[in-house]
Amino acid sequence: MSNVIYDISMSLDGYVIAGGATAEEPLGQGGERLHEWAMGGDPAGRELLENAVAGAGAFICGRRTYDTSMPGWDADGPTGDARLPVFVVTHQAPTDSPEGGVYTFVTDGIESALRQAKETAGDKNIALMGGPDLASQYVRAGLIDRIGIHLVPVIFGGGERLVDHVGEHVQLEVESVLDTPTATHLLYRITK
Repeated sequence: MSNVIYDISMSLDGYVIAGGATAEEPLGQGGERLHEWAMGGDPAGRELLENAVAGAGAFICGRRTYDTSMPGWDADGPTGDARLPVFVVTHQAPTDSPEGGVYTFVTDGIESALRQAKETAGDKNIALMGGPDLASQYVRAGLIDRIGIHLVPVIFGGGERLVDHVGEHVQLEVESVLDTPTATHLLYRITK
């Protein structure tokens, strides 16, 4: 059975985007530090990322993540040669997107994006990626099964927090913990 997994890197003080985010630095000043566990020389981090991609059948992201990541993703999306489908939650589809791209623009809400992703993914996982706004919407709606946090040893002191304004308490159980030199990787199961 597939799971909906929200997976994100976070600073020790709870920020997923550092302060001072701009179009040139969408993760804020120094925010790229959050991805060093996956993009740097940490073999454990690289293996974790490869396993997550192998277990995924589809991705969901928000329009902001799409817009800021497009220069690096291009038509193949975040999984490169694997070319897994990406459902982009947006109010309005862009007027242009890469020809032959893996993107489907969903303008009728988060539930629709999840339904379409599940239909595409079959028994594989749905990976929810992107910023705190989309994550908060999915948490509030009770549509996430797991939350994966890559806790990076850095303190930003400001920026955008993981999930603000979720409304009520969300109970979690620790499913796994992997400590590496570049991050502590935490996987939680949401208890419903």
